[in-house]
Amino acid sequence: MTSAAGVEYDTDLPLIVDALRAGGLAAEAVAWDAHSPGWDGFDLAVIRSTWDYSERLDEFLDWADRTARATRLGLGNPAPVVRWNSDKRYLLELAERGVPVVPTRFVEPGGRCEEADVDQPGGVVVKPAVSAGARDTARYEPGRSADAVRHARMLLEQGRTVMVQPYLRRVEEGERALVFLAGTFSHAIRKGPVLTEPGVVDNDRVAHPGVTPYRPTAAELGVARAALAAVPEPGPLLFARVDLALDDAGEPVVMELELIEPNLFLQSDPQALGRLVEAVAGAAAAENRRVR
Repeated sequence: MTSAAGVEYDTDLPLIVDALRAGGLAAEAVAWDAHSPGWDGFDLAVIRSTWDYSERLDEFLDWADRTARATRLGLGNPAPVVRWNSDKRYLLELAERGVPVVPTRFVEPGGRCEEADVDQPGGVVVKPAVSAGARDTARYEPGRSADAVRHARMLLEQGRTVMVQPYLRRVEEGERALVFLAGTFSHAIRKGPVLTEPGVVDNDRVAHPGVTPYRPTAAELGVARAALAAVPEPGPLLFARVDLALDDAGEPVVMELELIEPNLFLQSDPQALGRLVEAVAGAAAAENRRVR
């Protein structure tokens, strides 16, 4: 499944469809909100670039539930995982299970955010708990607490849950994104920081600047695997991306766990596309055996 934005910007999508067809599978890219696509006519529906979901969350989650009743949705990334991963309050659950995450304070609508809540020696990041592509997100330097509070209160007035996190200065060394396919590590990239200009909400910023292939450390792989093991769904996920940064001590921490529609950076590894096609083909074959 894709979206209008996905059709325009998802460079991996045509590669995936062509590779699936070359592998003998009937594959089609369909917008999730297309009128009457007949989801019961598909053996398997795989979410890929539904990149507008966070702006229409209730509608999207209702669609996921309905589609899961019509066909097999995602196999390893079913509707309950989609719902769980759509709100970044899942970071609290990861932390409770011992996974190192960026320390995060959540403020619910109706709550208050004061300057003491955003007072961090290295600055803070303020963003909504439901968001994608760093929308409505900004970082604030120390001494700019009043600006951070105004940002948080604006989101709260819109009825949105707010996240406040310390700004990890070492993110400027690069964010890490580790990609897993069918539960197995596939490849990783490193990219430049997104929030380059403090105090600015820029929803047109490049979401993945300066992508380069990356070999993760043993510690980074360990944190990524621990995060995936904490997902409340038995069995390996069809695909997953774990975004990491280094804290002030140089230890990896989870920034986000991307299980719905992540960019998988398939073009950064020559074997990645083949691995994804193999994972989808294996999932489809397993489903066919199950329903016989």
